[in-house]
Amino acid sequence: MPSQDRVAPGTEARAWAVGPSSSQDRLRGLLRAVETVVGEIELPVVLRRVVEAAVDLVDAEYGALGIIAADRVSLDQFIHVGLDAEAADAIGHLPRGRGILGALIAHPQPIRLGHLGEDPRAAGFPAHHPRMDSFLGAPVRVRGEVFGNLYLTNARRGSFTGEDEELVRALASTAGFAIQNARLFDEARTRAAWMTATAELSAAILSTPLDNILDLLAGRVADLAPGSRVSVLVPIDDSPVLRVAAARGPGEDEILNTTAGGTGGVSGRAMETGSLRLGTVARTPGARDPALLTTDDEEGPVIAVPLRTRQRTWGALSVARSPGERGYSPVELEVLGDLASQASIAWELSRARGEQQRAILNDERARIARDLHDHVIQQIFGAGLTLQSLAAALPDTGDRHRMDEVIRQLDDAIAQIRTVVFALSARDGGSLRHRLIDVVAEASGALRRPPALRFSGPVDSTVRGPLADDVVGVARELLTNSVRHADANTISLDVGIGRNDVWVVVADDGTGIRDPRRSGLANLADRAEARGGALTIETGTGGTRAEWRVPLAAEGEAR
Repeated sequence: MPSQDRVAPGTEARAWAVGPSSSQDRLRGLLRAVETVVGEIELPVVLRRVVEAAVDLVDAEYGALGIIAADRVSLDQFIHVGLDAEAADAIGHLPRGRGILGALIAHPQPIRLGHLGEDPRAAGFPAHHPRMDSFLGAPVRVRGEVFGNLYLTNARRGSFTGEDEELVRALASTAGFAIQNARLFDEARTRAAWMTATAELSAAILSTPLDNILDLLAGRVADLAPGSRVSVLVPIDDSPVLRVAAARGPGEDEILNTTAGGTGGVSGRAMETGSLRLGTVARTPGARDPALLTTDDEEGPVIAVPLRTRQRTWGALSVARSPGERGYSPVELEVLGDLASQASIAWELSRARGEQQRAILNDERARIARDLHDHVIQQIFGAGLTLQSLAAALPDTGDRHRMDEVIRQLDDAIAQIRTVVFALSARDGGSLRHRLIDVVAEASGALRRPPALRFSGPVDSTVRGPLADDVVGVARELLTNSVRHADANTISLDVGIGRNDVWVVVADDGTGIRDPRRSGLANLADRAEARGGALTIETGTGGTRAEWRVPLAAEGEAR
């Protein structure tokens, strides 16, 4: 059995195996290693240089620095030296903190072994792992707390000596100070970047439409956490089911508008309990959380925070990395929480301002509707009565017919103004009448005279859902055809409700339709037939009348 030298707590192995001059050379090597480590301030560079300095100091073939995870029983990061990228990919997952590595985590005291595989604590090696024999491990402490462990294997002189152990312990002690400085610098830079982004995001939210705020939020966080999956989940209609309303990062198109199963996953937990930070964990069979990045058997680290104000909880914001990547630090969770809090306040302010503006708009629309009804309609109606009395005294000549035409136009104007008054008085800006008024407004830009719009029956309360969408689509298509191709002076749109059906009629005095079978009209005919109705077209040199008529749907679309 080869000898194995284990160091008990508090003991010091000072059995130098070389002469004084060689010892001085190694001490000078330690000083050079210390200078190399403390000369950097970037945390990732410092960590790698610690490993490289330790490997050079004791002439080892392989070295690594394992960063202990928040659970204090596993490794969060594993920075290795001596193993190229191809060999590391062949191994797969790097060590997670079991066997000898786990023993060093559980009992943070130096371990020195002559033959690693013969120790009863050894857990063996995975496939494609290089052969490792001698071993030297030492903890790296930062402000009294174990930050990670140095692992060195395969001493080129055969085995590690007590002098090697002393040198590594000295290097680990110095590395702790360098790592602490680098961590403080990294945390300060992280806070500064997120504070700047938080201020910019709050200002941007206040000038962004409510429908685009979640996309804006996900995009800004993704800029701060490149390579991560950022997702914003919100409840569906005040239910406990959460939907991915915005996403950025790997697989964003696949998870957008999907739902989180069970209790809402990490986002649901964050909404219930507050901020959440998890490392890489085994994947729960059958469960699917769109906020997480997963492999076949593992879920990567994630942080999640609620989006809430005193008035309400909007949803949750989460940021996730792939399995095997480093976990999120408490500082990253803290700055994400600050950003989410400020974004929620800005969101609430934007919503309140939007409601205030809508209230002002509704009041103004109500005032305009009253003025139209009380003054404009009455004046036009009075003018029509005067013209009627004058027309009655005229003989049946051309002047009489022109007078009758003017009276008819005034009646038509009154009907259209009443339609506008009704739409202005309605509080539902998404009603069918409002949508059709918007369609007519869109089509009016290219016309000398805007299309006439008439409604018959309770279209708003009767036509809802997909049927309303079809009515709007049909009206837009037929109006567009008349505007673009008919060369008409007058165009009218009539939408009405019968006892069992709904119709859309567009009439013009244009040149007629040359090819009634063109694709746009064919699509409207197919849409009517799908609902059990029909599209009829009467066209000629004197104009065109297109009528789209379908039965009122029975499956909850009509009320």
